[in-house]
Amino acid sequence: MSESSQPNNNDKIALVTGAGSGIGRAVALGLLNDGFTVVLAGRRIEPLNELVQMAETAGQRALAVATDVRDPQSVEALFSTIKAHYGRLDVAFNNAGVNAPAVPMDELPLEKWLNCIDTNVTGVFLCARAAFGLMRHQIPQGGRIINNGSISAHTPRPFTSPYTASKHAVMGLTKSIALDGRAFNIVCSQIDIGNAYTELSARMTKGVLQADGRTAAEPMVDVKHIADAVCHIASLPLSTNILNMTIMASNMPFVGRG
Repeated sequence: MSESSQPNNNDKIALVTGAGSGIGRAVALGLLNDGFTVVLAGRRIEPLNELVQMAETAGQRALAVATDVRDPQSVEALFSTIKAHYGRLDVAFNNAGVNAPAVPMDELPLEKWLNCIDTNVTGVFLCARAAFGLMRHQIPQGGRIINNGSISAHTPRPFTSPYTASKHAVMGLTKSIALDGRAFNIVCSQIDIGNAYTELSARMTKGVLQADGRTAAEPMVDVKHIADAVCHIASLPLSTNILNMTIMASNMPFVGRG
């Protein structure tokens, strides 16, 4: 665990899971630039520590905590650390997620299904539950939870039953948190992202299996625009909520997919 300088009392505290790369890293940088003190969670501590060093160089504040969102004890330790260092949490971005091999369902190993569900559903639940508890009991009460959904929370791609099922579950969880949080000034949003360009998604520019059996390259969107969208949601007062936002490459095959 590595930390930069302590925040002022007036600073807002944000958590980003899966912060070491891709969308999580871009969002963490965006929140730092917007003045948040950012807790960086992820399984690999090295890229998190690199972000902390970048924040320190820029006069920003960040805390790196190695975390496996699938593990209840690891999540409990993460939130105990947040409470011990800052005493509160204003924004939690549940971003950590994984995919599964794109194969016919009968060829999918059970452990691949379980890893996808454990990370994308149970991991989001564990972090949301802990964030909800901290936000409910802190003074002033309240906060914002943002879940990373997907275009697949609405419509599947071929051979993606684990990922699609997990993201449909996240949508139900988002709506439940948004309802249950009303009594405690806790709001919940979901951002559904289509074709953000990262190291993991770069392969899509070379060809992706389509619903009609073709393989076709797909347009991508700069991950910075995703970060800007999340930061916009994070900046809203708790009296206002964007329940669902879809942000995507304009010409990707979502509207009319199939």
